[in-house]
Amino acid sequence: MKKAGDLLATFLDERVLNIAREYSELFSSWQSIAGEKIASHSRIRDLEHSVLLVEADHSGWIQILQTKEKYLLDTLRRRFPDRNITGISFRLSREPPASSAKPQPVDAVPGPAARDREALVDDGSYTAGADPYEKITDDHFKEALKRLEEGIASKNKG
Repeated sequence: MKKAGDLLATFLDERVLNIAREYSELFSSWQSIAGEKIASHSRIRDLEHSVLLVEADHSGWIQILQTKEKYLLDTLRRRFPDRNITGISFRLSREPPASSAKPQPVDAVPGPAARDREALVDDGSYTAGADPYEKITDDHFKEALKRLEEGIASKNKG
């Protein structure tokens, strides 16, 4: 016959193990929930007080994540109902990105109409007529930024 303390220790160890397993599944599920491209530029950092903290390696990726926040939150709630996730908070990562690619200064590029505007070059000067997106290597991100730019330009015209 086992002592009550032994039974309690076994129960607690199993409970702690199950909680750890749930957290591990949550953190490792990010790629399947967010998608490969977004997950390559972001990660779950923490779950505190039912709010998921997600870090991204560039402010442009945070903007994209914010546009998908409702979908991400709904998916997380369905897959992890016991975690009671009530919200998502996004922040810029304090650590360098996992990939060796240097983030592009997309938020420093001025105004609408990509072909007719000035583009920021490495020395901080602007070149008229240059494509401000030419140094962005991620095609999906480049297209998302162009669509965002066009949407803003059309709102400003109307």
